[in-house]
Amino acid sequence: MKLPELLRHIPNFQTNKSLKDIEITGVEMDSRNVKEGDLFICLPGDHFDGHDFASQAVKQGAAALICERPLDVSIPYIVVPDTNRAMGSIANTFYQYPTTSMQLIGITGTNGKTSVSYLLEEIFQMNRHQTGLIGTIQMKINESVYPVRNTTPDSLFLQKSFQEMKERNVDTAIMEVSSHALDKGRVHGCDFDVAVFTNLSQDHLDYHGNMDEYLHAKSLLFAQLGNTFNPENPKFAIINADDPAADVMIRSTAQPVLSYGIQKEAAIMADHLHLHEKGTTFTLTTPEGGITINSSLMGKFNVYNMLAAAGAAIASGVELDVIKQALESTKGVRGRFEPVEEGQSFGIVIDYAHTPDSLHNVLQTMQEFCRGKVRVVVGCGGDRDRTKRPLMADVAMEFGDHAIFTSDNPRTESPEQILDDMVEHLEAGGYDRIVDRKEAIRFALEQAQPGDMVLIAGKGHETYQEVNGKRYEFDDRETARELLKQLKESK
Repeated sequence: MKLPELLRHIPNFQTNKSLKDIEITGVEMDSRNVKEGDLFICLPGDHFDGHDFASQAVKQGAAALICERPLDVSIPYIVVPDTNRAMGSIANTFYQYPTTSMQLIGITGTNGKTSVSYLLEEIFQMNRHQTGLIGTIQMKINESVYPVRNTTPDSLFLQKSFQEMKERNVDTAIMEVSSHALDKGRVHGCDFDVAVFTNLSQDHLDYHGNMDEYLHAKSLLFAQLGNTFNPENPKFAIINADDPAADVMIRSTAQPVLSYGIQKEAAIMADHLHLHEKGTTFTLTTPEGGITINSSLMGKFNVYNMLAAAGAAIASGVELDVIKQALESTKGVRGRFEPVEEGQSFGIVIDYAHTPDSLHNVLQTMQEFCRGKVRVVVGCGGDRDRTKRPLMADVAMEFGDHAIFTSDNPRTESPEQILDDMVEHLEAGGYDRIVDRKEAIRFALEQAQPGDMVLIAGKGHETYQEVNGKRYEFDDRETARELLKQLKESK
């Protein structure tokens, strides 16, 4: 593709040479991956600045550079005010606007994004769709699985992935959309057809600063649904009416809203709700009629996830009987209220809960059916919002019967300091503090009695622990299984 064509949506740039005859064969943001004929985008970052690697990109054959300041290089460069913003436009153009060729569903909110995305994948696959999925755990194209590092990857990775989905006949793509991605413009160029809001509670204030900014970032997904109504391509906002932030999301979009909820009157509701230790039963009431759902997913938070998925599916024209079949057959998502069973006399659940609200939801659900004590192993991540650390401890103390505080992903922080932040306001003696996560899990399992429930919270699907910038193998599920076997052998 000719370089001027790639720049067609960038009105404000300066260049050092003529761009007319330059052919671009690829776009890269990592200088190590640059090949002959590529366009290299210099991105400033928290730890590295792409401008410092421009000469390396030139040596490897870059045809041109996108940068934020003039550079001493022999090839053409294009100076733009914001290379990150320009990258979204360039990537979208280079990969020929792939999301205009498929239905794209975006899901945002503090909790529930992953669960809702996987429920929707199951619904659409049952409805004979070819699906793509991008989220916290992985990327999927139909049944093929690929790793991802961020909940919502950068715009270059996204557009390239959507183009691959298009080539493999995906007609419905589902993606988690984080507040960071919305604020940084990673989803610029994504043509969303349905936007889903799950809920809002404290998280990521290390980045956003305060809840108002966090709320604003989330609302951008709904503003980006557009301002026009196209009968050939209708768009919808699916919004949790029970959440206090619902009104902001509704006012942020011009598109039709399908609300869902349990408490407040909504278009999609769960009536006659019965929560039990084997799952949930409720009547799904919708504008298309009502239908009974018997699901193995436990807890009220999972009912909200099912309502959100049902709303997006209904907006997409999926029949109620297909939705019922998918919700009743699903086994849930890895690391989301996932049981560990090795024949022990007590229950073990692995969950990704890493915010005060999600931890509260999981513990409340466990208290509803636990016959003994609920024991919770939980920590907080390093280099993240410090203000939520005491809140996490408070939730564990209030809704658990036995709190064991430990390391999560300390990253570059001291694990001891993170634990100090969690417990310094608590009275000593009411909890246990064990820095080593494996030893904390071992202690919880040793203390557990028949009928108890042990929640191992915070990491969920993750198979690593990040310490001092390095990732080490650590899987809560496999660790629990290993320790259970050791306990059996010692008896």
